[in-house]
Amino acid sequence: MSHTLGIRQAQKQKTRQSLLDAALGLLEEQSLSSLGLREVTRAVGVAPTAFYRHFRSTADLGVALVEEALGSLHPMIRDTVTSAESSDERIRRAVELIERHVTTHPAHVRFIARERHGGVQPVREAIRAQLGRFAEEVRDELAKDPEAAGWSDDDLLMLSHLYVDQMLITASLFLESLEGTEGEEPAPEERERIVRRATRQMRLISLGRHHWLD
Repeated sequence: MSHTLGIRQAQKQKTRQSLLDAALGLLEEQSLSSLGLREVTRAVGVAPTAFYRHFRSTADLGVALVEEALGSLHPMIRDTVTSAESSDERIRRAVELIERHVTTHPAHVRFIARERHGGVQPVREAIRAQLGRFAEEVRDELAKDPEAAGWSDDDLLMLSHLYVDQMLITASLFLESLEGTEGEEPAPEERERIVRRATRQMRLISLGRHHWLD
């Protein structure tokens, strides 16, 4: 009995993942607000009624895509901030993490970039919540730095949001550099330009941090 339940659960999870993958592919060409569940189920080859065994609506599917796109980044970002020995090391590792994530998951990054200010409110709120978690996690680690002495919690959170916003800008730059390359890596000189720009901009934020209490 348990073996049969296990097979059914695995099949259910497989179908759910297939719906997510199909939706992500369709969203390369359109926004979530224009996506119909019949399009998704047709791409997977299941009946439209099967959709509701996994998601309440396309908005609910979109929220699941947000979790898939950003959820796995939390431990990686915490590790990037925690284990770095200096501000410059943190910046270098953060830029490397962004580049790696964009190169590995361009469709997910494109979805977040489009839907962050899109027309589906639950998805916008889910993205905002994830970014808010990133900022809080960065704040908690920055608070351990000697430079954080005298900083209020609100100011540390403001600083963390600056870093997170800059990471989003950097992700967009890396994403743009992939356009027209058919999934291949951008030219080395373009990559170097983005890395240099992102590094300098984050370094500027760090310099501002050192003088904020002056």
